[in-house]
Amino acid sequence: MGMQGKILLIVDRDHAEGLELAGHLSPNVLEYVPWEHLSAEGLSRSSADLLVLFGWPAPARALELLRRLRRKALQSAVLAVLPRTLDAAEIELASSAADDVVLWPEQLEVLRHRILRLLAPTREDEVERAYESLVRELGQANLVGRDPAFRRIADRVSVCAQTDFPVLITGETGSGKEVFARAIHFLSGRRNHPFVPVDCAGLPEHLLENELFGHARGAYTDAHGEQRGMAALADGGTLFLDEVDSFSLAAQAKLLRFLQERHFKPLGSERYLQSNVKIVAASNRNLGEQVAGKQFRADLYYRLAVLHLELPPLRQRPLDIPLLAEHFLKLYLPPGVRKSFSAAALSRLSAHDWPGNVRELMNVVQRAIVFSRGPQINRCDVVLPVPDAGDDPDGGSEQPEAEGFRQARDATIQSFERTYIRELLNRHAGNITHAAREAGKERRAFGRLVKKYGLTSRVRAAGRC
Repeated sequence: MGMQGKILLIVDRDHAEGLELAGHLSPNVLEYVPWEHLSAEGLSRSSADLLVLFGWPAPARALELLRRLRRKALQSAVLAVLPRTLDAAEIELASSAADDVVLWPEQLEVLRHRILRLLAPTREDEVERAYESLVRELGQANLVGRDPAFRRIADRVSVCAQTDFPVLITGETGSGKEVFARAIHFLSGRRNHPFVPVDCAGLPEHLLENELFGHARGAYTDAHGEQRGMAALADGGTLFLDEVDSFSLAAQAKLLRFLQERHFKPLGSERYLQSNVKIVAASNRNLGEQVAGKQFRADLYYRLAVLHLELPPLRQRPLDIPLLAEHFLKLYLPPGVRKSFSAAALSRLSAHDWPGNVRELMNVVQRAIVFSRGPQINRCDVVLPVPDAGDDPDGGSEQPEAEGFRQARDATIQSFERTYIRELLNRHAGNITHAAREAGKERRAFGRLVKKYGLTSRVRAAGRC
C-alpha cells in the first residue's frame, strides 16, 4: 500500500542512516530539515501531514523539541524515532508529546507500518490512538494496568463509548468507577460536551427532582429565578449517576421515566424539555441481588445494564500494584524532587490486601512522598491505613460481621491512627518529641494518643530505616 500524505523529516544533515530513511520514504517526504534550522513555532505552522523526528543516536535535541511541541497546537501528526536506551521518564515524555514512538534500531517495515497508520488511520487505529491519548490525559490513571483481569475490562471501554446505550459500572469502593465513566465519555463522540457527575447518595429525597430536573421561577418560596437541573446541564454529553442504588424506590420511578422518554418537566414549569444524554451509572453493590431483595426496581436495572462493566478489586490485580505505585509516585512528586521505591517497599505494597482499592493505594503513596526522607521510599515509609495481620505485633481483632457505618468508620480511623503512630515511633526509635514534631502535633497531645493505643512499651526501638 502506498503512503498518502506529506512527511516532514527532521534529521541530522550528515547522519547517513537518517538520510537513507528519507530515501525510503520518498516521494512522500515534503522536505527534510536539519536540527539547527528548526523551531517549534515553525513546525506548528507546517503544512505536512506528519512530522518525523529522527533523534537517533543522540536523542537530547529531539526530546527538547518534543517538550516544546507539547505546548503547541499542531496540525500535523508527530512520530518520534528514538534510541532504545531511553529511560522510563524520557519515554513517558516522548509518549506524551508524540502520536507514536518507534525505538530504533527497528525493522524498516515496522516504521513504514507506523507511518501508514498515522497518515491514513483506520477506524480501529483511531480508537486505539484515542485510547492511548486518553490514558495519558486521565493521568492518575486511571486506566493504568497490565494485569489480565484489568485489561479484559479496559479493552471494552472503547466499545462502550461508540454507542449511546446506557452503561452500568459496578465494583468495590475505590476501584475506579468514575475514572471508567470519564473514559467512556472522552472516547465517545460526546467528548466536546459536558460530563456531569451526580452523587446520588448525596441527594435528599425532597431535592431529587429539583437537582436533576431544575425548577421554574416561582416554583416554590425561594425559587427567585429559573434553575437548570443536571439533566439539562448534561445535554449532548454524559450524565454519570454514581451510587445509583441509593435512590429510593420512588426516586427510581422518576429516573426510569426520564430514561424511557428522554424528556422531563422542571418543577413549576408547564412544558417538557428534551435532554439528549448518554447515561452511565455506577454502584458498589450487586444490583442483581438488590433487585431480588426488592430494593431496586427490576425495570430500572435492565434499563441501566444494557452494557455492564464489572471492575476487579485491586487485590485481584496483583501485577498492577507496583505499576500503579510508580505511576502515583511520578504523578504526585513535587517539581524537581526525585524519589524511588525500594524493593522492600514495593514488596510491602504488593503484600497488602487493599480493601480501599486504587484510591487507598494512591493515598498511601502520597503519605510516603510526604514522610519519606531522602531519595528512596523505604518499607517503613509505607504506612498502611489498615495494618496487615503480619504487621501488627499485637495481632488483629476480629470485626463484627454486621456493624453500622459509624462503627466501621470509627474502627478504620482508630486502626489508621494506631498504625501511623506506631510507624512514627519506630522511625524515631521511640522518641515521642521527635515523632510528635514530624506529625505536626503538640507533644502532650501526641503522648495521649500513644497512651491511648498502648504503644509506650510495645514500640520496637528500630531506629530510622
